[in-house]
Amino acid sequence: MLIPFRRVLLTAIREHNCRRFSHSNITSSTRKGLVLGVYEKQSDNDGIHFTDAAAAFDRSLSGKLSEMLSISGPPLKKGKSRIFYGLHQDFPSVVVVGLGKSGTGVCGKENWDNCKENIRAAVSAGCRQLQDLEVAHVEVDTCGDGQSAAEGAVLGLFEYDELKTKKKVRVTTQPHGSSVDSAWKKGILYGDGQNLARQLMEAPANHITPTVFANTIEQKLSPFAHRVTVHKRPQSWIESEQMGAFLSVSKGSEEPPIFLELHYKGSLDSAQPPLVLVGKGITFDSGGISLKPSSGMDAMRADMGGAATVCSAIVTAAALNLPINIIGLAPLCENMPSGKANKPGDVVCAKNGKTIQVDNTDAEGRLILADALCYAHSFKPKAIINAATLTGAMDVALGSAATGVFTNSDWLWERLHKASIVTGDRVWRMPLFQHYTKQITDSALADLNNVGKYSRSGGACTAAAFLREFVTADHWAHLDIAGVMTNKDEVPYLRKGMSGRPTRTLVEFAAGLASEP
Repeated sequence: MLIPFRRVLLTAIREHNCRRFSHSNITSSTRKGLVLGVYEKQSDNDGIHFTDAAAAFDRSLSGKLSEMLSISGPPLKKGKSRIFYGLHQDFPSVVVVGLGKSGTGVCGKENWDNCKENIRAAVSAGCRQLQDLEVAHVEVDTCGDGQSAAEGAVLGLFEYDELKTKKKVRVTTQPHGSSVDSAWKKGILYGDGQNLARQLMEAPANHITPTVFANTIEQKLSPFAHRVTVHKRPQSWIESEQMGAFLSVSKGSEEPPIFLELHYKGSLDSAQPPLVLVGKGITFDSGGISLKPSSGMDAMRADMGGAATVCSAIVTAAALNLPINIIGLAPLCENMPSGKANKPGDVVCAKNGKTIQVDNTDAEGRLILADALCYAHSFKPKAIINAATLTGAMDVALGSAATGVFTNSDWLWERLHKASIVTGDRVWRMPLFQHYTKQITDSALADLNNVGKYSRSGGACTAAAFLREFVTADHWAHLDIAGVMTNKDEVPYLRKGMSGRPTRTLVEFAAGLASEP
């Protein structure tokens, strides 16, 4: 008898709410929503365990929210949500989201902070549910962590629909029950930074050419012109720097290459050695003469994901006013087949004088990075980190769970790993054995081969070994982000599409480095 009664009660409530809050009185531009958190019960005998903000809201309604939550279904599990209408005159729509168990923290097995990840996922789910109802303004329960809540809201609401006629309602968010504090603002900036990378990666290749990419980043950095210098190096400069490996890739396309160089001067000490971030910037990768299969080739518009994440991280660092000097380098070009393109078996010369036998023109990312890494050393950096959607083998090895990190520095690895635990955008250390170096130095025609001797074995590792041939710095890390380039449904607070990972981890790493003595 309880089930029919519950149905009758909920039907009556819905009808009552429809009369109170009709669409004729409330438009999408004025409609407000509220996202509140609830924890899982520790035992069957426990009552509802709201967050502080949700508990205060429930008290203001004389327990109406907890009553409705109890009769509307089973207790909310982690990541699940339930919406209620008409409970409060200021918030016609209230979404309660499940945060999982309270008191969770860093999980050694998962290598992230469960509490932060649960908040991001829950807030994202609530905001998206309200966006689907065309609610234009949402107040968010910070759930005890304003930064994570803001990140969940900003990342969860993003969708690339710039080229569509029908667009989703643009939602503004703010913390509920408290003023906009530094943690919330920081989360907004972190989320905006990753969304900038997602926007660049998602856009079609005919809209984001090397020139447009460089102009976009320059425009994003314009508010910080007093601390940032942007150099858009043309082909003539690239030639003067003897970047033969980079030029060998770009010559196959009609689009001119750009070497984008960003200088962020956040430290009061101008002599402070900079952190140098290098990003692979292939704005479209056809594979060249070693042509890729047509199926899925459209996703290669995001083969500049390394440049997108690196440049977006610097935009975010500038917005945060981090007290650190950062230099960003992004060799930008297309990899296209033509009568001028690299041919399998060609030999090219990199900036450091090493010759490279190009046996596979689809292994082009390591060629443009080779010259950029050589150039990076001219700044006498504290550390060099390069990011690249470099190998399909990385996707095979780790999938979308984590970015693969190859590094010659325990010091650098420890700080990257620590940053990734905070952001939930994980990294995993991969081997840089001499075993792999021997496979790329065994070349019939040149000093190096751009593919490993055993092409199907350890592809991500041989690519990293290749890059190491252009590194002399004590602290260098190569981030292979091919596996985390896209999101299907693995990360609950990201919609399907290009992920923009690991932008937030790079920002958190830079922030950590800036805070060290």
